[in-house]
Amino acid sequence: MHFAKQILSLTFSSLQVLFKETEPELMRLDPLPHISVMGFPQTRQIMVLDLLLCWSFGCAAALEPTCLSAQFRRPGDYILGGLFPLGRDILNLTARSEPTLVVCERLHVDGLIWALGMKFAIDQINNSTSLLPGVKLGYDMYDTCFEPAVALKPSLLFLTQNSTTGIGVLCNYSDYQPRVTAVIGPYKSDLSILTAKLFSFFWIPQVSYGATTEKLSNTEQYPSFYRTVPSDKNLVEAVVLLLNKFGWNWIATIGSDDEYGRGAQEQFLSIAENNSICVAFEGIIPTRFADPDAQNYLEYIISLINKTKVNTIVLFAHSASAHALLEHSIRLRLGKKVWIGTETWILSDIATSIPNIQSIGTVLGFIMKTSPLPGFQEYVADLFTSVQQEKFCQESRELNHVLSPDTPDTHCRQCDHISLQDVSSTLSRAQVEPVYVAVYSVAHALHRALGCTQRACPRAPVRSWQLLQFMNTFPFKVNGHEIRFDQSHGTNTGYKLIFWSWKNDTLQYLPVGDYEESLYINESQIQFHTKNQKEPASECFTQCKPGQIRQIKGFHFCCYDCADCPENSFWSAKDSSTCTACLQHQWSPARSTRCYDRSEKYLFWNAPLTIALLTLMCITVTLTCLAAVLFLKNLETPLVQASGGKLSLFALFTLLLLCLSCCLYIGKPSSNICMIQPITFTLCLSGCFSTFFIKSLEIALVTEFPHCAPAFLHWMTERRAWLLVALCLLPECLFCFGYFHLGPDYLVVDYKSLPTEVMLMCNTESWFAFALMHGYNGCLGSVCFLCTFMVQASGNKYNFARGITFAFLIYFIISIFFVAIFVTLKTVLRSVVQISTILITSLDILVTYYAPKCYIILLKPHLNTVDYFQNSIEEEPEDSSVKRQ
Repeated sequence: MHFAKQILSLTFSSLQVLFKETEPELMRLDPLPHISVMGFPQTRQIMVLDLLLCWSFGCAAALEPTCLSAQFRRPGDYILGGLFPLGRDILNLTARSEPTLVVCERLHVDGLIWALGMKFAIDQINNSTSLLPGVKLGYDMYDTCFEPAVALKPSLLFLTQNSTTGIGVLCNYSDYQPRVTAVIGPYKSDLSILTAKLFSFFWIPQVSYGATTEKLSNTEQYPSFYRTVPSDKNLVEAVVLLLNKFGWNWIATIGSDDEYGRGAQEQFLSIAENNSICVAFEGIIPTRFADPDAQNYLEYIISLINKTKVNTIVLFAHSASAHALLEHSIRLRLGKKVWIGTETWILSDIATSIPNIQSIGTVLGFIMKTSPLPGFQEYVADLFTSVQQEKFCQESRELNHVLSPDTPDTHCRQCDHISLQDVSSTLSRAQVEPVYVAVYSVAHALHRALGCTQRACPRAPVRSWQLLQFMNTFPFKVNGHEIRFDQSHGTNTGYKLIFWSWKNDTLQYLPVGDYEESLYINESQIQFHTKNQKEPASECFTQCKPGQIRQIKGFHFCCYDCADCPENSFWSAKDSSTCTACLQHQWSPARSTRCYDRSEKYLFWNAPLTIALLTLMCITVTLTCLAAVLFLKNLETPLVQASGGKLSLFALFTLLLLCLSCCLYIGKPSSNICMIQPITFTLCLSGCFSTFFIKSLEIALVTEFPHCAPAFLHWMTERRAWLLVALCLLPECLFCFGYFHLGPDYLVVDYKSLPTEVMLMCNTESWFAFALMHGYNGCLGSVCFLCTFMVQASGNKYNFARGITFAFLIYFIISIFFVAIFVTLKTVLRSVVQISTILITSLDILVTYYAPKCYIILLKPHLNTVDYFQNSIEEEPEDSSVKRQ
């Protein structure tokens, strides 16, 4: 510094001598009066003064560079790696024939500000007494130069074992300790994809502050990748809403030839097609702008934009690619258009510094919502002052040597030759908060992993993968905002809509709207390039009649014929290019402009078919009750006792319940009703069949096994018969429990089967449970049928077996039809089938078994004697059911 001051002093002394000698000659050349500077006439003298001053300051700066490049490494208890685009413009990268060092030609000021943002955040955390008290974070930042060949080197260095330059090859990396605890960056999407594959293998947390490609939302492929910016999907949705807001449906889209440009353009094309936005042209900007082929292709892009006559261009590109396209559009006189951009180029000095950039037209763009960092600009200013002090620089170099003396210093070669004035414009508008949030996300995860308190943190070894458990478990507050990573490890803070406002050749970034879940635009603040300053038209369509849609024809889908909206969709005046599908509970006829609510379809109480079934049910219930009353009055008679006595009344009671269960199938169904229906059906039928099962066993024992009958018939007595009934019902109860476990019937709301109605019906969840419950009743019926169908009786005696045989024969026929129809039927007629099955089965039992007995009791009471049932009574050696006279 002292040497530089001597140079400056000598320079100013020389200037004073020079001007004293040349002043008379200069006055003769320019005799007009001028304001003097340092006692000398201004005009030409001031030109010489400026040149010499610039030369002197340049010499001084060249002689004494700062030590800003030494500020990107610091030791600490836990080291955070940083990947920032500190440089750009690599020359002759494709001409390399060996893996030599790749050097960036120029400084990228935005990347420098982002790196200083990381340094600022870490210094702030280290000075905090609450987040990581007693623990110091270190950092090691490297330049990526926007190139994979450059970014890969520091990424591999981060993976090396601590204090070494070697990467261990292990079977299990759980105890592996890499050089860094986490990584911040990189900025570009393609670099993030490359590095995320490496860091995800080692499960090292990586938090990017600029990678937006939707591919990185795949947490299975990139489990340790996080980002503090929204994905391209959110950005594209905002752009589509902006286009729809102004009715721009005839547009061109251009992207840079990288992961960001191609990915965002792909996302945009998929969403735009579903929003009636016609893409007249889609192009990719080459990466090597100096190549003749790239120059020709850029000219081809401009010619196609002119040919398609679009007025709106959506540009997804980084600053260098956008610079190349905009420069060509100005040189080839493209004309004024509406340019819709993103923060990758809309805030960049690279784009705004193009000569005559105002002539491109109207520029609108979305940038991420961020807040300024309090104290950051002052921090940077103090740092630029400090790096000019020799003592500070010496301490910085010593700290760098402590951190890693065996690694090359390739952090930022150009940083030592810039001043605060060189970065002031970028510093005032740079989006630093994403870097700041990224650092704090790691710090909060480390806080939880260490189990820190408000006073101290234990200095325990923490593996990088252990931080991932805490990255997205809790929200954390940064700069007054609550931050939480979503399921795809990203954040969505929303966007601001920016308008390039030119006043006296000065560019202002004017906020004119914002987007979170919806888009808001203050249209009064946007001054378009048209004469009336209104939005220019950018559309291609003909007017269709209400209820019609545009049917695509030709190459561009904006060129269309008109076609009627199909059924269940409607035409909306707000969007005449597509038919809007009706909501699920609505319907519409063809060529409709509105939707109508669907009516519900189920078995109504007042339907004619329902009334007929209810009438039949009432008849069946009446007959059942009459038979029960008749049997109850004649309970002690030989006929009723021979029929089972009280068991017959139990059978009639279950039949009555079975008939009344028909009401469950009528009216609006619900999930609970659907669940109860098969249980009441099968249990009531099982209760009825169990009484026939006991009677059938009696008949089989007496007729087929007369010698064994005395030993077993005592189980058929009145008291023990109830035990057999309970045992018969037990398996059915178990099957009903299994029905609940396997899946009970559930309510189905069917919107597809009927055009204008919604069908409510019960559907079978488990056909296996259905087969078990109904199959068991079928087994009971089969046993009853087999025990009775071969039994013969004398002509003057009553044959109990005949009624049971015919009852179950008809039941089998009913069951076959029921199963065949029920399985295939998917309408409300299912309920009709079930009700019909219940009533026909009940009438079958009443007619074939109980009607003959009621006939004897009422019309032929003289047969209701012990003599008429003597055959069965005599063959039963001990039967309390029949009292001998």
